[in-house]
Amino acid sequence: MQPVVRTADSTAAWEIARPSRVTALPGVDMAGFRIRGGSPIDLRAIPHPAVTVAVELGDRPFDIDGAVGRMRVESLTAGLGFSAFQVCAEDVECVQIRLSPLVAHPVLGLPLAELRGSVIALDDLWGRAAPRLRERLHHARTWPERFALIDMELMTRFHAGREVDPEVVWAWRRIVASHGQARVSELAGRIGWSRQRTWSRFGSQIGLTPKRAAMLVRFDHAIHRLVRGDTPAQVAADGGYADQSHLHHDVRAFTGTTPAAAAHEPWLAADDRAWPARDGAERRFGY
Repeated sequence: MQPVVRTADSTAAWEIARPSRVTALPGVDMAGFRIRGGSPIDLRAIPHPAVTVAVELGDRPFDIDGAVGRMRVESLTAGLGFSAFQVCAEDVECVQIRLSPLVAHPVLGLPLAELRGSVIALDDLWGRAAPRLRERLHHARTWPERFALIDMELMTRFHAGREVDPEVVWAWRRIVASHGQARVSELAGRIGWSRQRTWSRFGSQIGLTPKRAAMLVRFDHAIHRLVRGDTPAQVAADGGYADQSHLHHDVRAFTGTTPAAAAHEPWLAADDRAWPARDGAERRFGY
């Protein structure tokens, strides 16, 4: 693997490393974070259209607090569309992995409906394999080595797992490609299933109903436009919202705060540094 690309946030002393080329498994993105400075950081984790896996490589675990409850973990898995929660950590050195739900289903080894809105320790899913991976990542000397180890682990698990139904794959990709503006009422007819079967299979394998998935994808596209400086009026008009109050409602539903406040969340600023090609959402989330 080629050398990583690094960026830095001078105000928060963040170093962000990402692979300089795409990962071996389509639908997977990862980045390494090193945050020094002596004082704890407190971040609001914002939902996005991917399953999140984070592994702390140092000696200080993540402290999680929110609707998901309180926990202290060295690795976490956040299901698709999790409720916003606070992450407190100190002297962070971690890897964050984002899995398209089409990949997460076989990689994690369970229907994503079982992770709906949840944040749990990776150990609860992978058992002793999780601390073994964390140990190997801890001892790896460079970010490229760490990314390569993760690539191999995910590829092995993906090929051993059960893939998502082709009809569900098509429906998810259609939602992502339209930035959440696809008519979910038409999905069943397009794939030849009944509405009940479509909602059941999609919900089981993706973790959200098609309607909720479309809301999440639309929100993700909108919130990153707000981060880039687009006005709420522009975002609402272009993003499939009835008006600005509709946008405001959805942003508050997913983040617990207003569009203006959410646009300045450090989590989203780091997100755009680690994964800057927001217009490539189809490649990342829609694999």
